Amino acid sequence: MPLNRRKFLEKSAVTGAGVALAGAVAAPGAQAAEAKRGAKRYAFTVLGTTDLHGNVFNWDYFTDKEFDDKDHNDIGLAKVSTLVNRVREEKGRRNTLLIDAGDTIQGTQLSYYYAKVDPITAKGGPVHPMAQAMNAMGYDAAALGNHEFNYGIPVLRKFEQQCRFPLLGANALDAKTLRPAFAPYSMHRLRTPHGRDVKVAVLGLTNPGIAIWDKANVQGKMTFPGLEEQAAKWVPKLRSMGADVVIVSAHSGSSGTSSYGDQLPYVENAAGLVAEQVPGIDAILVGHAHTEIPEYFVTNKATGQQVLLSEPLKWGQRLTVFDFELVWEKGCWKVEKVGAKVLNSNAVEEDPKIVGLLSDEHEKVVAYVNQVIGTNAAEMTSAEAPYKDVPIIDLINHIQADTVRQALAGTEYASLPVLSQAACFSRSARIPAGEVTIRDVAGLYVFENTLEARLMTGAQMKAYLEFSANYFVQTAPGAAVDPAKLTNANGTPDYNYDVVSGLSYEIDIARPAGSRVTDVRFEGQPLAEDAKFVFAVNNYRANGGGNFPHVAAARLLWSNSDEIRNTMIAWVKAKGAIDPAGFASVDWKLTREGTPVF
Repeated sequence: MPLNRRKFLEKSAVTGAGVALAGAVAAPGAQAAEAKRGAKRYAFTVLGTTDLHGNVFNWDYFTDKEFDDKDHNDIGLAKVSTLVNRVREEKGRRNTLLIDAGDTIQGTQLSYYYAKVDPITAKGGPVHPMAQAMNAMGYDAAALGNHEFNYGIPVLRKFEQQCRFPLLGANALDAKTLRPAFAPYSMHRLRTPHGRDVKVAVLGLTNPGIAIWDKANVQGKMTFPGLEEQAAKWVPKLRSMGADVVIVSAHSGSSGTSSYGDQLPYVENAAGLVAEQVPGIDAILVGHAHTEIPEYFVTNKATGQQVLLSEPLKWGQRLTVFDFELVWEKGCWKVEKVGAKVLNSNAVEEDPKIVGLLSDEHEKVVAYVNQVIGTNAAEMTSAEAPYKDVPIIDLINHIQADTVRQALAGTEYASLPVLSQAACFSRSARIPAGEVTIRDVAGLYVFENTLEARLMTGAQMKAYLEFSANYFVQTAPGAAVDPAKLTNANGTPDYNYDVVSGLSYEIDIARPAGSRVTDVRFEGQPLAEDAKFVFAVNNYRANGGGNFPHVAAARLLWSNSDEIRNTMIAWVKAKGAIDPAGFASVDWKLTREGTPVF
């Protein structure tokens, strides 16, 4: 689909979608304070969501029941809508804006269904459930997230057309013209009781990692410079256009870190750096990192101004509430005070309006994921996968290796041995004994990754395993081992711990990171450094996600555009039966000075 830039007048009109312009009445307390001090004051509220990831309802399509976790969070826009309605009732609808910080159309079987099974891009196709819900809730703007690009640009553009609010991405540029491929900002006018409107600019920034993570979809079409650079370009423009308040909606965490090392010159989690380096920003709605930050202030180095950051966790579990208090000074509105908090969606019921709007779509997806596609000889779970070699992860690697072997049959690489990597994406994945459904298999692979084959050497594979072993907390030989405290060292997520099939090896967790992997063998013999292997690897890892060594620079032998999840579903359908006895084996284990931990 051509990347012709939309006219900003279409998608980022001066009055953002759903923003009413009628007057507001100040609260009695504010009126008294104004009369006493003689100053004109106005208060308004910005509500923020992020990382919704296709969650409309408080439902887990992988378990086929209401969502729940150890903290008893709830999820979904139907819950968020109730919170939004309450705040609007309290503050006045005309004194509120509702924005999002990205990752909207990927993450659940609901979003997958309307991208792939009954796609919104088909002629006369459906309206995406997320567009329907967000339109009904009256969103004013949403930043692009990196996962917006997972299904390709045509799906994203169709979603954009279906939204009655702009999708913003000041650093999502057309690769040829280097001009914004989406609206960089939206401007919203709030009418005050004083005859002096407040102009609120929302600047959208997305994640530079898109260039790596979705290379197949964006290479040669779009480019993604750093958030700090583009914010420094656009914030002064917004101020010169008369913006009284500048809010950044950034699909970027606050930590200043990157998962892709030096593969890109742009920081992945740059929201804090934007606040620190770019003058003229009042608040940042933070996304991408899936963390809860109710209220966090960063001092701008140039001005000394306190810039407010807030991140409302993920999946609709929280709603950020930014409260702004403005005063009229020297012919313009100035932010006198700003604070933030998050509201928990588990405290409310789902909005009946959203439930009624999308119950049919929900039921279609429930029926789809419960289709039986085969049988399984013995139950497999991922509960212990982060620290033990378990059959359910072996299944992923078995299917990936099998797929790559078939793809390379008849080529010059057909004689090379195939290794495969997999990670534990969900500790609650389960494939039961007996009938197996689509949701059972899909629940094992919750990301829309695709499969590639790369050429690797023995030495490179050893380095790869060593890097992966950083995931474990160093534990002395005599110390007690608590599995709950053994993993995720230095904040490493489960999805960045890879196990590799086709090799056998040990990980000595008593040793310091960088020197843990021992006794690496291939077919029973010590691994030769110059041995050559075909490595079956997901596109996220192959394109630099997690910053694992060597793989991103390794020769690409084969790739396809089908999600690994679909490949697995098709494999089970074709075989008709799963039997762990045919593929499961313990090829790696944790040790301390040669003694197994488990």
